[in-house]
Parts: sequence; structure tokens; C-alpha cells
Amino acid sequence: MKGIEEAKKFYLEAGAPMIAHEFAEYEGRIAVGLVGHGSECFGYDDDISRDHDFETGFCMWLTDEDEAKIGFALTRAYDRIKREHGASKSAHLSVAGSTSQGVIRIADFYRPYTGSGGAPVTLREWLFTDSEYFAEATNGEVFRDDLGQFSAVRNAILNDMPEDVRLKKIAACAIRMAQTGQYNFRRCLAHGEEGAAGIALAEFVKNAIQMAFLINKRHCPYYKWMFRAMSELNKLSELAAPLEFLLTSDNDAAGIKVKSEIIEDVALAVANEIRAQGLADCEGNYLEPYAYAVQKRIRSAELRNMHILVG
Repeated sequence: MKGIEEAKKFYLEAGAPMIAHEFAEYEGRIAVGLVGHGSECFGYDDDISRDHDFETGFCMWLTDEDEAKIGFALTRAYDRIKREHGASKSAHLSVAGSTSQGVIRIADFYRPYTGSGGAPVTLREWLFTDSEYFAEATNGEVFRDDLGQFSAVRNAILNDMPEDVRLKKIAACAIRMAQTGQYNFRRCLAHGEEGAAGIALAEFVKNAIQMAFLINKRHCPYYKWMFRAMSELNKLSELAAPLEFLLTSDNDAAGIKVKSEIIEDVALAVANEIRAQGLADCEGNYLEPYAYAVQKRIRSAELRNMHILVG
């Protein structure tokens, strides 16, 4: 059973009755679910995942006012049902391990991800917050949220990124893909700089994946889950396998030829999607002109006048 399924089962069998019997007055005000750090929150956990940072449990998110009134008592009750039901827990917690289960204020949950107690507000906040933080803040599942305050922030992060910010990020990814994969990969090899060529290829792959998420208007998770999450996208998911091949195959003569062809195929697929969304009217598959064309469509002078690589 997946961790999120275990969390929901634990909540329905033990958590919901506890809340109903001991905190009836607040039952409709307590948001419950499993969201945040950890493979189980993304639904990507397996047997290996349980050797660290794994714990069967769920989150209960409260407003500041409600946390002040019942936070301590609710925490004690939650700890009690965990002991009574023998909820599983791994012996090893890493430095970056999950600490977000149990009772937490709504604002305190979102602050590590957005820098504030809610969704980003300014263009710069949206632009300079890494997508992996947005992905962690909105993964998993909310089991119940009658009050709606937790879900309101969640939905804003999921759906309200300004289009100008998306365009700026697309432009930056496009120029990086052009520079690293289409231009510098083979040049580095020609100079005998195989290490530099490897870095160029990795940067091309990373930016291609981030581009796919931007095309789909989704937040890209951190590197560990990039390929797996990309395979679930509606558009460009078919590029996950060839992009992974770029990183895992040899750099012999035959391999370099195949890699160069894959880079151009990936660039063409991205160019086609950019055109399909009406973001550029360029021709061909070299992505540098697309980057500048997309940036010109940004309405905000502040973002439009930033360096093309910013994003």
C-alpha cells in the first residue's frame, strides 16, 4: 500500500473519529491530508523509500486562531492515536526529513515553500521561487477542508502563476537549451572537454524537462522525481525516455551521433509546442530565436527587460 493510502486509511479509521469525538466544535475547521516533503506525498514511494524519512501519518492544518485554542490538545490526541494504532516509522531521518505531519498552522506549512504564509503575490516572488517548492506545497491529497483556507492557498499556487512569469521562464529555458545542447555539447567534445560536454548535456536535459512542465502549466519537482513526473504530463511526456537516454548512454562516435539527433528532435518538439501555444512565429528548431520571441511577448516591462537567462 502506498504511503498516501496508508495515511488516508489511518485518518478515516482513527483520525476522523478522534476529531469528531474530542474536537466536534472544530471538526469543520480542521483541514486534513498529506502534502509536502517525501516520496509518499508525490505517490512515488516504494519499499526502498521506507528506509528513511517515512512515517505513517497525516497533516492537520489550522488557522492561527484555532491553533492557539486547540493546537496543543490536538497534538496530544494525534500522538495518542499514533501510539494506539502502531503507526509505522522509519528508524532513520535525514537532515532534510519530513516534519510536516501532525498539527501545523496553515501559514507555517506554506512559509518554507513560498517565503510567506500563503501564495506568492508579486511577479518576483513567482519568478524567483524554485518550482520544486511549489510542487512540494501542492502535491499529495487533501482529505477534508470544509473551511477552505488551506485549499485556497493550494489552488492559487497550482493555478495562478502570472502568464508573464511563465513566459519569462519559457524564454530562459529555451535559450539554455539552445546554448547547452544545440550549441555547446558537440563543441565541448570537439575541444576534448568531455566533462564540460557532460555538464552541457545535463543542463540541456534539465531545462528540457522544466520546459515541458511550463508548457503544461505544471510545477516541476526536484531532480529526483523529474523524469517520473514528466512521464505523467499531457504534452511532451514522450520526451522523457530520450532525455534519459542522453544521460545514460556512452559518448562513443555512434553515441554522439544519436545524442545529437535526439537533441534536435527534442528541440523541434519544444519549438512546435511554443508555436502551437501562439508564443512565437519562428521557423525551424533552433531555440534561441524562440527565446527572444517569447520574451518580447511579456507585458511586464520589469520582466521583459530582465536578462534573457533570468528565469
